[in-house]
Amino acid sequence: MMTLIIGGIRNRLKYPSAMKTKENIFEHFEKFIKLSKQLKIELSERLEKVIFKKGELVLDANQICRESYFINKGILRTYFVKDGNEISEYFSGVGEWVNSPKSFMQRKKDIYYIDAIENTDAYCLKVEDLVFLFDNFPEMERYARLSMGSVFGHLMERIASMRFTSATERYHHFQKTYQDIYPRIPLGMVASYLGITQETLSRIRAKK
Repeated sequence: MMTLIIGGIRNRLKYPSAMKTKENIFEHFEKFIKLSKQLKIELSERLEKVIFKKGELVLDANQICRESYFINKGILRTYFVKDGNEISEYFSGVGEWVNSPKSFMQRKKDIYYIDAIENTDAYCLKVEDLVFLFDNFPEMERYARLSMGSVFGHLMERIASMRFTSATERYHHFQKTYQDIYPRIPLGMVASYLGITQETLSRIRAKK
C-alpha cells in the first residue's frame, strides 16, 4: 500500500510485515530484555516497514507525532526552525529509535521536525501499539527505561558541550558521538547542530 501526501511531507511505501524478517530489531530489544515468543509475535504484528526518500519530511511540527521509527538503514535528522533557519537537534542512524518525544508521549504538537538525510529504511511503531505493549508486557517498561538511559546521557553531554566548550571541542565531540555517520551529514546541518556558521566549521576542519 502506498501512502502519498502532496507537497513532499510524506511519500512512503509500506510493506506487509510478513515480507521481511524482523530479526535485526529483535536483536536490538534483546540487548536490554528477554523477548518471549508471545512478545515477538505481538511486535511482528505491529511493526511496519517504511521507506523514506532522501530529503523527505518524515514529521511536520504542525502535526502530532503518532509514530516512532527504528532505523534499519539511513539517517534521520531531528530539527526545529528559529528565525527561518533550521537548527539540527540530533541525528539518528542504524539501530536507533526516532520520534518527537514530547509530542509522541503527550499527544500534542511540539517544535520538532524530522527529515531523511538519505534514503532510509525503518520500522514504524504507532503510539497506541506501544501503549498496548506496555500494558500487556511489563518487560517493555524495563526496555524503555534502559534504552532511554543512553539517550538521556547523550542529551546531557550535548548540553554540557554547548555550554562549556569551544567550537573546536564541540566539533570533536560531534565526531565522537556520531562516529559511524558524521561523514555522511551535510556540513550546513553539522554547523547548525554545533551553533556555529558553516564558514567557522570549514576553518575548524581545515586545521586538521
